[in-house]
Amino acid sequence: MQMEQAVEYVKPHLTRARFEHTLRVTETAVNLAERYGVSKEKVELAAIFHDYAKYRPLEEMRDLIKNNELPDNLLMFHHELWHGPVAALLIEREFGIHDADIKGAIRYHTTGRANMKDIEKIIFIADYIEPGRNFPGVEEVREVALSDLNYACWMALRNTIEFLMKKKATIYPDTFHAYNDLTRFVNGGNR
Repeated sequence: MQMEQAVEYVKPHLTRARFEHTLRVTETAVNLAERYGVSKEKVELAAIFHDYAKYRPLEEMRDLIKNNELPDNLLMFHHELWHGPVAALLIEREFGIHDADIKGAIRYHTTGRANMKDIEKIIFIADYIEPGRNFPGVEEVREVALSDLNYACWMALRNTIEFLMKKKATIYPDTFHAYNDLTRFVNGGNR
């Protein structure tokens, strides 16, 4: 699929602000892909489609999660987590994108997971640090992302977990698994 074509598919499904965010995530992700030797074409497609299902009706997403091979426990957590797995499902059905790397990067872009592939880390961190983001700690993560992809992802996970805990919000288990996995790595552990 040509990138221009992918952009045209995605654009009508997003608000203007979300579409601009998508373009910034794509640019950030492509820059990281070049820096870390990951397929630019795959990263670009994953970035363009990462929020494809963001504004789908909640009932539609709930049905897609219940009736497909997506974890049922997603429904026990905030619906903001649903759009990644649903988008990974929809791009296969609607556009014939079967690439496991692209689908994985879209699926886990909000939660992370243990043993993330580099393409997954790139979409995860690009979504977190794109230039339109402005919250405490983001600038530090931006700087680290230029030299250490694993540490940047670990920092983003740590910040996200701390933020959610302060709000007394539930935290999806994959986020803890990603954090624990990368904590072992940054401490010189299991990789």
